[in-house]
Amino acid sequence: MAVWRASRKCYGASRGASPAWHVGGGDAIGPVLSDTDKAVLLFMRYFLDTEFNGFGGVLISVALVPEHADDEEFYVSLPLPDDVEPWVAQHVVPYLRHVPPGIDLELNRVEAADHVAAYLEGDSDPVIIADWPEDLAHFCALLVTGPGQMAGVDFGLRLELINAAGFSAAANSRVPHNALHDARALRDFYMAD
Repeated sequence: MAVWRASRKCYGASRGASPAWHVGGGDAIGPVLSDTDKAVLLFMRYFLDTEFNGFGGVLISVALVPEHADDEEFYVSLPLPDDVEPWVAQHVVPYLRHVPPGIDLELNRVEAADHVAAYLEGDSDPVIIADWPEDLAHFCALLVTGPGQMAGVDFGLRLELINAAGFSAAANSRVPHNALHDARALRDFYMAD
């Protein structure tokens, strides 16, 4: 099982807290916040994209891209199903590995769910933003690890489906139909607005 733990940055309305960093409370890493920074501390937005095996098909990959480009991104692929839809085999599968080596992981569903929980655990109120309902559905389904069991998401989690009329991930992504690159394109579209 892959072990991964990212440092998390918390941002306020001013797009950044104090630049001084410290390690505290075990191995948690975060900014040293002034009282003013604490007063304006809001939440971190993550832009979500998934790839799946056709309409209603199983999840193939998931990416979360934080609103600030200098923060660490999340990407994981899952084992391919035995019967891959022809369109997916041609347009998605060849591009699954087109991500930075440090985040190119293939995990089973439970490991992937735990990986998502570990990635988000430093943020007390993350907002997951998507432009397609099935992305949110696959993300939520991934967090369910068994009957009555969920990945360690023991903090608030908000989901937001945006109206991205006029936006096409395939037209704006550097690597179309790769969840990481499509999530980056969604972030750029959203943040430019």
